[in-house]
Amino acid sequence: MHLKELKNAGLTENEAKVYSAALELGEASVYRLAKKSGVKRTTTYLAVESLKEKGLMSGYNRNNVMLCYAENPRKLTDILEEKKKALDKVLPELLAVTNLIEKKPKIQFYEGKEAYKAVFKDVLRYPDNEMLATFNEKFWNYGDYFVDYFIPERKEKKIWARVLFQDNPKLKGIAQDEKQHFFKSKLVPSEKFKVEIEMVVYGDNKVGLVSYDEEIAIIIESQKIHITQKSFFEVIWEVLPDKK
Repeated sequence: MHLKELKNAGLTENEAKVYSAALELGEASVYRLAKKSGVKRTTTYLAVESLKEKGLMSGYNRNNVMLCYAENPRKLTDILEEKKKALDKVLPELLAVTNLIEKKPKIQFYEGKEAYKAVFKDVLRYPDNEMLATFNEKFWNYGDYFVDYFIPERKEKKIWARVLFQDNPKLKGIAQDEKQHFFKSKLVPSEKFKVEIEMVVYGDNKVGLVSYDEEIAIIIESQKIHITQKSFFEVIWEVLPDKK
């Protein structure tokens, strides 16, 4: 008797060993079952009782000795069928709970000097898409990563970007180089646009947040948050003039 198949049918390892031994021995005492199966005697008692509850083993007393015997293995099919019926009854309720879980936002949190890379690597998982971003000038401290890796990869994957920059000399210079970096940008007056973190709206339902000073990054997967943040971005974008 194959123990693996018995375990796949729902028996524990000890139950499988004891049941297999009982099939081979016919009527047998717990002592003989334990010896044949290699399961400790006390554990064999527990396995026998469990198998009885499952309808796979029966027993009786003879001269104050309990003799056990295995029921027909076809009963395993009955057990599996009963489990399937029980699962079918509860499945709609389980699926309803799963649907509620799926609707909850999924949040991934990253720490460390390279935490920001988690967000931008995730952006690259959505080719032929658009990325909306509000950039903080501190991203340029990591210019090698963006110039040497992220921007070329983004261009290769045809991920168009629209970016809001603070209107200050440092960022204004970067914003002029749109063609090379495959994006369009608009400038927001610095006194009205206080950006301490970067926000990236991308994919179908993702929002990424990066704080370089705090060395943290967050990826939020939520349709509602995505739509809301995208709406904020679009409103700001529409009221800003194109750069001259």
